[in-house]
Amino acid sequence: MVNFGKVLMSDQLEEWKEYYINYKMMKKKVKQYVQQTQDGGSNHEQVLKEFSRMLDDQIEKVVLFLLKQQGHLASRIEKLGQQRAVLMEHSDISQVSQVREAYRQVGLDLVKLLRFVDMNATGIRKILKKFDKRFGYRFTDYYISTRANHPYSQLQPIFKQVGIVAVAGALTRNLASLQDHQGSFMSIYDHPSITLKDPIIEQINNSVQKLTHSTTFLQFLGQHALIIPEDVQASSEDLVDDQSYHFMSLMLNLVNTFLYMVNTYIIVPTADDYSVSLGAAATVCGVIIGSMAVAQVFSSVYFSAWSNRSYFRPLVFSSIMLFSGNLLYALAYDLNSLTVLILGRLLCGLGSARAVNRRYISDCVPLKMRLKASAGFVSASALGMACGPALAGLLQTEFKIYAVTFNQNTLPGWIMCLAWVGNLIWVWISFKEPDHFAKENAVNAQSSDSGHGRNDNLEGGLAQPLLTEAKERQGENADNNENDPKESHKAATSIAAAYRLLTPSVKVQLLIYFMLKFAMEILLSESSVVTTFYFNWSTSTVAIFLAVLGLTVLPVNVIVGSYITNLFQDRQILVASEIMVLIGIASSFHFGSSYCVAQYVVSALITFVFAEVLEGVNLSLLSRVMSSRLSRGTYNGGLLSTEAGTLARVAADMTITAAGYLGQSQLLNATLLPSLVICVASIAATFGTYNTLY
Repeated sequence: MVNFGKVLMSDQLEEWKEYYINYKMMKKKVKQYVQQTQDGGSNHEQVLKEFSRMLDDQIEKVVLFLLKQQGHLASRIEKLGQQRAVLMEHSDISQVSQVREAYRQVGLDLVKLLRFVDMNATGIRKILKKFDKRFGYRFTDYYISTRANHPYSQLQPIFKQVGIVAVAGALTRNLASLQDHQGSFMSIYDHPSITLKDPIIEQINNSVQKLTHSTTFLQFLGQHALIIPEDVQASSEDLVDDQSYHFMSLMLNLVNTFLYMVNTYIIVPTADDYSVSLGAAATVCGVIIGSMAVAQVFSSVYFSAWSNRSYFRPLVFSSIMLFSGNLLYALAYDLNSLTVLILGRLLCGLGSARAVNRRYISDCVPLKMRLKASAGFVSASALGMACGPALAGLLQTEFKIYAVTFNQNTLPGWIMCLAWVGNLIWVWISFKEPDHFAKENAVNAQSSDSGHGRNDNLEGGLAQPLLTEAKERQGENADNNENDPKESHKAATSIAAAYRLLTPSVKVQLLIYFMLKFAMEILLSESSVVTTFYFNWSTSTVAIFLAVLGLTVLPVNVIVGSYITNLFQDRQILVASEIMVLIGIASSFHFGSSYCVAQYVVSALITFVFAEVLEGVNLSLLSRVMSSRLSRGTYNGGLLSTEAGTLARVAADMTITAAGYLGQSQLLNATLLPSLVICVASIAATFGTYNTLY
């Protein structure tokens, strides 16, 4: 694997050679520092000071050259702007082409400068990570915290790119205004729906998008789904071309996501009534709801492994299992069997293909569509979460066909049976297996005689895995592990191996994810029992309440993704959201003799909304701090987060059932107490790792 030092040497522009960071020299210095400290010639404090001074000098060299080049580009754009003003004043259309080509030349130079900044920013990140690894010291935390927020910060021009992005905006606006050959001089701001085909504008946009790492709404949703990595790959690195992309297959994955979420939440308003009708306590609804999550703990693993070889077969299997599970769920009423009911929900959980849905988007959708597809994944999940309870509220009827009962308890099962049969037929007819699986099978067939097995092809990168930052992270591993590169690229082969790769920062983020899923599951699963006991709500009222909660997901993500993340750091939003979740949980407790609807609804909204905010920011940070070895293979970061969330749901549902033995009057406080304790623990752990969250 080619290391970053060689990539930097081969990709740098000859005329700017002296202005790049001297990565090779700094790498040698790090080795010298290690040797000196081992020999006792230098102490850690002296090494830190020398390394800081050296890195400051290198960054200053880059920044001063960057400012100088920005000034040159701004001056050229200003002169071209004067020429453009003259053209507009005299309507001299004949000169438009000449001015446009001049703008394009500036654009090409801007792309070169953006690439220059990108290479140096990558080098700075890598040398800091190398220093941390060699010394076992979190120097990166100290260096960034002391430099990034300083009023004279030289890191800001490189990692925030305020100046260079402003130059890019000026160039793009002026070049776009000359796009029309008829001389109408349309502005991109006046006609935002117009798609500009200029290749220079596309190159600039791609370069800026890759460089800035700004969290737009679509990127926020993608990171929320744990699909889009922090460092979006450039289009030249994209492994999926437009010809191999199959839109209908993407739609089928989104439909699978939507239906599964509907299937999860459609029973919540009636689960307590169903358990009572079968002779069990109302709080057994926790077991009924949670059994689906129990099975999902295991299904996530085999679906993640299965998606290394196929997408079609897992989706077919998912539809069959969910049809079977819902059929048993619906028949349990007439069979008068709680066992059959729970078995049906277990089968539904075994059909959870969300790992496949995520993986398909990251593997098989072109980069330029991946952000939108990721947003579609989160939107489908949110819509399903809202539609499930809403649909349950509409099924308030009862009738029989022969000996089969159709009522508010069984109709959710029958409706979902029909939905999964339709989905199965649609998948069978319309789904297209990605091209890289066909190529992989051909390679396997050719290499079988020479002893090369399937695992070499799968783990070697024929399928781009979930949470990939493929080329950059592979290069980073090769650079950091010259002595044993094969071992450094090896993906985790078990949950235990993956766990050993978790740093304290990652463990804290997984704890936060566990906490928010636990709190949300407690709120949703016990809502029917609690509201019936305290407020005598009907099933329809509970369904409306849950649907309203579900409908808040997308607006919250719009606000956070489009505005909040542009004003505050992710770690600041993380802490604030945790505190608000804590406030929501604390305000939900029942104190005194009365408990009003307003207290319950407001506290539930605070808890749910800020848990949603927390989830998006938490997964965004998780994608940054997780080891690159967890970015591929079966036991990847996406699987770990899914398992953490699923275990939280299982624990929450079991807590509801266990608390039911104390009586319904004690259920609310008994289930909120664990949520409160876990939330406090997660806040304390967050402050302990706060400086590592960048």
